[in-house]
Amino acid sequence: MLLPISTAWTEALSGWPPPVLDPAGPHAGAVHLLSTILFVMAALVVLVVMVALWVALFGKADDRRRLGGKRTILIGGVAFPLVVLTGLLVYGLSLTSRLTAPLTGNEMRVRVTGEMWWWRVAYLGPDGETLLHDANELSIPVGQPVVIELESADVIHSFWVPRLSGKLDMIPGRTNLLRLQADKAGVFGGQCTEYCGGPHALMGFVVVARPPAEHAALMDRRARLAAAALSAEALRGQALFTSTGCAACHRIAGTGANGLAGPDLTHIGSRTSLGAGILPNNRGTLMGWIANSQAIKPGNRMPAYTMLSADELRALAVYLEAQQ
Repeated sequence: MLLPISTAWTEALSGWPPPVLDPAGPHAGAVHLLSTILFVMAALVVLVVMVALWVALFGKADDRRRLGGKRTILIGGVAFPLVVLTGLLVYGLSLTSRLTAPLTGNEMRVRVTGEMWWWRVAYLGPDGETLLHDANELSIPVGQPVVIELESADVIHSFWVPRLSGKLDMIPGRTNLLRLQADKAGVFGGQCTEYCGGPHALMGFVVVARPPAEHAALMDRRARLAAAALSAEALRGQALFTSTGCAACHRIAGTGANGLAGPDLTHIGSRTSLGAGILPNNRGTLMGWIANSQAIKPGNRMPAYTMLSADELRALAVYLEAQQ
């Protein structure tokens, strides 16, 4: 059973162990192993330095003389670090090489584009064609590797889901590849880890890992775009969506809304979060976000709609909830 997003996000921020020390897949496991080795080696270096310092201050004269001798300096200060650090570099690169290896041709592919301050998501086919659009959230099958094609539409961002993989920068004009995999179902929080101005700290991301059959059913349902019968309130919300200018910035497949400036809302009703991973997705938070997202995420590019009444906000929220 998947954790509610609010619970998952709270655990990601304050739970123990912290996400970086609690891998949920093989790629994050490789990063965790390398980190553990570095921590252990750092502790050993500190111990050796402390012992050397004690000898230098309180040791016998012969020990102090040997400690400051040319041979000790060449072996302990030059040769040993050179050998150990070179070996660690080679081992670390080989251990994490799978994270950014070239495409093999039979992996699930998703393009994630960093925007100020949200994430554009496109599920890709075998030939790189776009199959589905989404935003700020990624659905993946449990136990299967997923290749993320990382791009940026403006400034440098950095993509990191600590429990599923390492982190990698998103650089304008360049595509970087990163693999992630979840070995169990769950909701995993991510974050932009390269300062990109404004509300950078609130530029989150959510990965939802589902059993393969459940994931396949979700993708099939989204691909068919079966239009749900809209209630009278939802129809009112649909009219407001057009008349208030929402359709100029947002896209809803199968409708006249084709805006590309903001997140794609085709499947917003089935997402677990809002505002780029910072809020649970429910009617109340959706109404609050539409009314005044600037009060929730200051500096984001969506204007406040404080002129809308509570009834109008509810109608818009009901319409968006129907977008599954």
